[in-house]
Amino acid sequence: MTDEVKEVKNTGAIQKKREPKSTKDWLKAYEGEIAKALPTQVGPERFNRICATMLTANPKLAQCTPASFIGAVLNSAQLGLEPNTPLGEAYLIPYGNNVQFILGYRGMIRLARNSGEIAMIKAHAVHANDEFHYELGLNPNITHVPASGDRGPVIAYYAFYKTKDGDFDFEVDTKAALEAHGRKYSKTYAKGPWTTDFDAMAKKTLIKRVLKFAPLNTEIAIKIAQDETVKNYNPKESEIMSDMTLVQDEPIEAEYEEHEAQS
Repeated sequence: MTDEVKEVKNTGAIQKKREPKSTKDWLKAYEGEIAKALPTQVGPERFNRICATMLTANPKLAQCTPASFIGAVLNSAQLGLEPNTPLGEAYLIPYGNNVQFILGYRGMIRLARNSGEIAMIKAHAVHANDEFHYELGLNPNITHVPASGDRGPVIAYYAFYKTKDGDFDFEVDTKAALEAHGRKYSKTYAKGPWTTDFDAMAKKTLIKRVLKFAPLNTEIAIKIAQDETVKNYNPKESEIMSDMTLVQDEPIEAEYEEHEAQS
């Protein structure tokens, strides 16, 4: 074998692309695809650093299938939401062998505002000592005056939106009813966010309900529908992520652990 042939073979061996082995390797290998998915206002270096920190902070994510992890990362990137940070906009959660993408209530509010139709959208807890009443029917109205001093325990939650044209709608539910909702639809109620962050989950549930009637454009509605999905990223499908699970109307909560990502 000549020296030229040896050199060509050696060069070919060096240039041969190695398949990613660990989830961290997958994250590194698909940095380009993630950067393309991100909106211009989100820096790819920071986003990738947050995702890498997630794997270190929560080893259960690394034990899930790499394809579902990359799918969830790309899902978050396409929405322009930083996952698993104190912002609470989105979460990547291990659910069996897969990674589930879950919108936080702040992320849902941000997407609604991005529609260009919503001037105001908020959710609040109602305490026993607050002044609170609402009316339905032809002239719906809601009034909430928080008590000064001791407000007492939380007894209810509500969410509302107001459009730029002045139209509005709201949803109200008791804390007891929302607890029952979480127990019914959460497979890990005792260990999941309904226990660790009930306030956020209650607000998110009501925001999601009221947004069903909001004048959102199709693009924003589709983005909100990404909540509680599991996706597999398949590079052979020309940048298409195929849905494995899609739950739009009622939540199925996965095991949840919130970890602070480094900036």
